Amino acid sequence: MENTSAWLERARRVQLGNYAPAPIVLERGEGCRVVDVDGRSYLDLSGGIAVLSVGHAHPVLAQAIAAQASELIHVSNLFYNARAIEFAEALTARTGFSRAFFCNSGTEANEAMLKLARRYHHERGEAGRVEIVSTERSFHGRTYGALTITGQPKYHEGMGPLLGGVRTVPYGDLDAMRAVVGKSTAAVIVEPLQAEGGLVVPPPGYLAGLRELCDQSGALLLFDEVQTGYGRLGSFLASELFGVRPDACSLAKGIAGGFPLGAMLVSEKASAALPPGSHASTFGGNPLACAAALAVLRIFDDEGLVERSRTLGATLAQKLDAIVAEGSLPVIERRGLGLLQGLRLHDSIDPAATFRRLIDEGLLVSLAGGDVIRLSPPLVVSESELDEGLHILRRVLADAPRKSA
Repeated sequence: MENTSAWLERARRVQLGNYAPAPIVLERGEGCRVVDVDGRSYLDLSGGIAVLSVGHAHPVLAQAIAAQASELIHVSNLFYNARAIEFAEALTARTGFSRAFFCNSGTEANEAMLKLARRYHHERGEAGRVEIVSTERSFHGRTYGALTITGQPKYHEGMGPLLGGVRTVPYGDLDAMRAVVGKSTAAVIVEPLQAEGGLVVPPPGYLAGLRELCDQSGALLLFDEVQTGYGRLGSFLASELFGVRPDACSLAKGIAGGFPLGAMLVSEKASAALPPGSHASTFGGNPLACAAALAVLRIFDDEGLVERSRTLGATLAQKLDAIVAEGSLPVIERRGLGLLQGLRLHDSIDPAATFRRLIDEGLLVSLAGGDVIRLSPPLVVSESELDEGLHILRRVLADAPRKSA
């Protein structure tokens, strides 16, 4: 068997260098544990960046994928398939949205929402309403439409010119939004909680204020729930947590427990905005992906994972607040909600070096916003596993690598 060094050498010869992965090669996992090719075990509190909603190798999910693969994998959207119909029924019943569109990823779901917004006004005879308003420090994906509305210039570098018709304002600032939303605005798009931007929770009344503003102006309100949806914050959708219903929302990440799938959910108001031929996805809604997604919903219900996220999220918040309150570790504040939380590091700490040190100590996490240690574990995580991870985190932060002078 080849060791890590051999695998890394093979990877460097053939894989494009647009990623900079940690120098470990993972081979198998179970629950919240993964093992690399050298046999070393890690506690995974990153959850594949909030993707592994039901953990690694959940037997119900694995069996559903295997069973469907032996029957029907793909038919294209020239034909109906039973699993897609069942999954659309399940999602709309659970969320109150009227229609579902399936694709392969979060960025594709966001692209679909952008097209929905512009076509909605076109169908109503308002073809001039094309402007999309997004927020600073947002992240909506890497394809060109999603990239253009992403409010982080670092992702735009060398990619210009970006698409037109987009305005960006500070997140959480209703007055700034009021100043730009008007008769030319097709939609406002926000994350209910900014994830990649640093786990930023919206100020009280912000999302409700956006709903009111969009209702007054005639613009659609779009929620990017790619990272905040699917039980991650302690409710099935973050919109439920904040009591605000958008006209459409995007989903991905945890939707199929690691199998590639994205979705756009649409209200009845906007459900006719994409008539036949106006948008499509060859792989979207294929039977295999939808069978996986149906299995995830069964696991959610059987194991009470949304309720678990809410309860453990409150516990995690208390424990992270205690770390901050101690004042002995180089952290500034706790951020986030539910099982999407983290600690913002002091400016003197090197986040990338700290991330690598945590891996060396057997803990997998991720960084958000450049300086936030993000915990987004599988929703099946136990309190003892959270405690184990926080123990490692404390130990590393006690001697965290400093930035070079």
